Amino acid sequence: MTTPDFSTAIWVDQSPETVFKAINNVRGWWSEDIVGGTEKLNDEFKYHYQDVHRCQMKLIEVIPGKKIVWLVLDNYFKFTEDKSEWIGDKIIFDITEKEGKTQITFTQLGLVPAYECYDVCQDAWSNYIQKSLYSLITTGKGQPNASGKPQTENEKKLGAEAGS
Repeated sequence: MTTPDFSTAIWVDQSPETVFKAINNVRGWWSEDIVGGTEKLNDEFKYHYQDVHRCQMKLIEVIPGKKIVWLVLDNYFKFTEDKSEWIGDKIIFDITEKEGKTQITFTQLGLVPAYECYDVCQDAWSNYIQKSLYSLITTGKGQPNASGKPQTENEKKLGAEAGS
């Protein structure tokens, strides 16, 4: 059975412990503008990208080398009518090792095609997981966004609209 929730996966040669540490370095792969703790159970952090997107996450499950789960406590998109999108969603990083390789499966439970933000969000998560997190794990350097530093075409477009 397949789920409509957005999911993507990558494989790397690094250990589950290295992968776990990289995922928790949220400033290294998602955004340099993260405020708060991103590593321990019950840590909370805030993300924002200009006036386009901001959210608050809480780490509700942290199993070293195996799994990390964030709960979306609050969320705002400038570009959606429905202001409740993402609130209550769980963002899951499952880490598994097989034959000397490590797989990271990213799933956002609740991010479904019916969401107004789905196309923009699946594009952003695909970029941040498949490119930025992958690069952070394999080279030590990711491509996080920051104010004035968009990483996706949608961030460029929506950031320009937010600034006008």
